[in-house]
Amino acid sequence: MDSYLELVNGLFAKDNRIAHKCLNELISASENDSGAYKHFDTFAAMIDNDSSYVRTRGLLLISANAKWDADNKIDEIIDNYLSHIMDDKPITARQCIKTLPGIAKHKPDLISDILSALKKANPQQYAGSMQSLVYSDIRATLKEIGQLSKG
Repeated sequence: MDSYLELVNGLFAKDNRIAHKCLNELISASENDSGAYKHFDTFAAMIDNDSSYVRTRGLLLISANAKWDADNKIDEIIDNYLSHIMDDKPITARQCIKTLPGIAKHKPDLISDILSALKKANPQQYAGSMQSLVYSDIRATLKEIGQLSKG
């Protein structure tokens, strides 16, 4: 059986510790090979899940596999992906924002879309303390992507 498939299935475990372990293993594996990329469509579907935990896992895995995206699947879902910059859950929004430099690095053709979405983001929908954290994440991400563009 495909060990990647077992890990992907584990992303939906009721026990978040198991799901998180599977997530970390898939992210780690994605640094070295494209084996997880064949499950991209599952990752893409995850970002529409009712569970913010599942959405976050999908966002992280899409970003982790950006370097393997020869099929331009990220390009096809980028608008939906970027909508999570203002996810209902601020923790998911923060995770999404932090993944964007990784996507920009491997998908430079998407930088203008990413920058536009970040500049339009309005974190005022979140409770007070989360607003400043989201604003800070946006600023840091804009700076990091700006440095990528210059390099």
